[in-house]
Order: sequence, then C-alpha cells, then structure tokens
Amino acid sequence: MFTNFIKHHAKVAGAVTVTAAMLALAPAAQAQDRSDWPESVKVGTASQGGTYFIYGAGWAGLVQEMLGVSASSEVTGGPVANMALVNSGELDMGMVTMGPAYEGWVGESELAPGVTMHNVRATFPMYPTPFHSVALANSGIDNVADLDGKTVNVGPRTGTAATYWSRFFETLGLNVNLQYGGAADAAGQLQDGLIDSFSFAAGIPISAFSQIQAENDANIFGFDDEQMIEILGSFPSVTEFIIPAGTYAGVEGDIRTVSMANFGVANKDLSADFVYNVMKTVLDNNDRMMQIHGAAKDTLAENFNQNGFMWFHPGAIRYYKEKGFDIPGNLYPPEYEE
Repeated sequence: MFTNFIKHHAKVAGAVTVTAAMLALAPAAQAQDRSDWPESVKVGTASQGGTYFIYGAGWAGLVQEMLGVSASSEVTGGPVANMALVNSGELDMGMVTMGPAYEGWVGESELAPGVTMHNVRATFPMYPTPFHSVALANSGIDNVADLDGKTVNVGPRTGTAATYWSRFFETLGLNVNLQYGGAADAAGQLQDGLIDSFSFAAGIPISAFSQIQAENDANIFGFDDEQMIEILGSFPSVTEFIIPAGTYAGVEGDIRTVSMANFGVANKDLSADFVYNVMKTVLDNNDRMMQIHGAAKDTLAENFNQNGFMWFHPGAIRYYKEKGFDIPGNLYPPEYEE
C-alpha cells in the first residue's frame, strides 16, 4: 500500500531506457567478481526538459557503457519522489537535492510524513541547483516581486522547485497562483501565454530556459538584495549563488540567486562493489560527464562535503578513501565494514 502511495504521488510518468553505443567491458571489469552486482538498475531523474532528466539519462548510459549493466532512467516527480522511491526500493539509484533529502531523512517529507528514509545512501556529488525565473519580456516581469498575483509554473509538484518556490513566495509575502508540470510543458505554456512565469531550479543552463530564450525576447532573473537577505535568513539549506553572465544567450549580466546542492543516492542494499564502480565511472570520467551536461563541472570527488547528514554508501566510502578523503564518522552507515 505504501509503495502504491509513493508511486501515485511521485507521478512516475514512465521509463526512458538508455541504449549505450558500447557494451564492451574494460579488462579490469571483466576480471572482477560481479556475483553480487545487479543485472539492471533503475535511476530516478525528474521531468523531461529539466537538467535532472538529461544528466540522469547520461550517467545511466555511461554506467551501462562502461560497466555492462543495463541502466534505465525513470521520469519521476523529482527529488522528493526520488528520495521516497529509493528508500522503498522501487528505484535502485536516484538524484536528490539536499533540502528535500534532509526532510525525507528526518521524517518530514510531504510524501510520507513520519517515515524516516534511512534506507537511502549518499554516493557522488552532482552540482548546485540555482533557483531562477523566466518571463517573456513583453510581460514586464523582471523581478520576483512582479510575480505577486501572477500565475507561475514551478515544475513537478514533488520537485525541489515546487517545494521551495512556494515557501520562498510565502516568505516574501507574495500571493502567487502556482501551477505544476514538467519543464518542457512549462516552456510551452509560457510561450502560449497560459502562465506568466516559469520559476524553476536545476543545473545551469536549464534547457527549457534556453529554448524560451532562443525563440522569444525573455527576462531571466533571480533575487534582488532585499529578497536575498530574506531567503538566506529563512532557509539554511540554501546558499548564495551567481549565475554567470552569458549562461543564457542575451543575458549580459550576472544573475544573483540562491542554490542547493544535489547528490546521487542509492538504496542501502545495492552491492557495495557495484556502487564503488559507479563512483569510478562517474567521478573518474568528468570529461565524459561534461559532454552530457555542463553542470557536471562540479561533479567532483572533493565536493563530497556538501553532504553533512546522510550516511554514505559503503561503496562510496571505499572510493573516497582511495582518493585520500576523510569521511566524518557520523556519515558512516551502520552496515559499514572495513
């Protein structure tokens, strides 16, 4: 019953199976004892048109290519859903933003209040997720304050953007008519005049924002100084972030906003040796990850410290130790063995 509840509210729209161009295993992988490896893995991403979808499908494909394990990327409602689905075992791995992940970890998830999601383990750091908005230039909207009384799509209902934009608007005293949906759909709605703005959070550049900017005169904006003070003072899970000028065509100045870190996660029962090899695949091949999405420039082992609460998977700990990083004792899981 609980699984059905999660699957319903996560709005798992389907699976996108990644077909790898190469399935040949490297000699080292062929020589490994793979007896406890899974035959296939499912990776939770988010809606089509967002960075999670592109990034997740890409690294699932890289895992399939380099490790020879069938990997599929699942379209889900985003981090809130992924946390719950990995915890329940419906997904083997997933992608989460650390704010929603923390709420799930301590039993405050909006999907399953009271359920502490301690079957989830941290793996590799992904990238920061900056919050920003886009509106057509002819709307005159170029500041978050202009969204008062307007209709705004904030992404899938269980995504990081929807969870936190609604809180940001409330904190700033804005009355916004919230709409929910995938990034690709939101881009179409904005261009068709069905919504006034699309406020989202994803690795940059967000492909849906780039699409809107390429086809229309549009304003892309973050927060002004006063709004930044309010948001940073009210939400300790976010930090200040600058979206560099030129990230989006036609945006000549830096965009000041806030961001939240993202992490890959895995179910605790997934083979430690397999997870270790996933870590090597993703973190030792940053050039390949960068080809998938530019946000992967921050997919680096040294950013492991962006996780301060979730137990790391034993396979991830093995990788970090080999690289010379010291994992704090409170982040070792109960099942860890030297």
